[in-house]
Amino acid sequence: MRGAAKRIGLELVGWVLVLGGIAAIILPGPGLLMIAGGLVLLSQQYEWAERRVDPIKREAMRGAANSVETWPRIVATALMAVLIAAAGVLWWMQPAVADWWPFRDSWWLPGGKATSISQFLSAIIVVALLVWSYRKFHGKADEIARIEAQAKEDDERESFWGS
Repeated sequence: MRGAAKRIGLELVGWVLVLGGIAAIILPGPGLLMIAGGLVLLSQQYEWAERRVDPIKREAMRGAANSVETWPRIVATALMAVLIAAAGVLWWMQPAVADWWPFRDSWWLPGGKATSISQFLSAIIVVALLVWSYRKFHGKADEIARIEAQAKEDDERESFWGS
């Protein structure tokens, strides 16, 4: 009984993450990260999800390695985290509708405090992933070469949409 409850709980969390991630692609938030996390959980129950986890993980590692390859990329990513956090401050403070705003007042900073919290969490995730990527990949050509070799091997073995 306990195993079934755990399985149902993990499956439920997996689907919530996937659906929340899809919503977060449109709304502020770490949508792709949530989808990947949901697929990891669902991969324990579904073969179709398991087939998609390795390519997603491989591409995430490639992205992490590329993001810290040069200092301009590192600075751009850090600057983006600051801008996301600044937007979170703006949403938190909820200033009055600007005179130049051409749309209905209800469209000014939609989402309120919930959007602000989502932006702060996104900025924290960006900084955490940047630090992790820097420590794991920056200046480590052998680690990057290993990921690229694995990616090439995986591509040759099976395509992403293959059976």
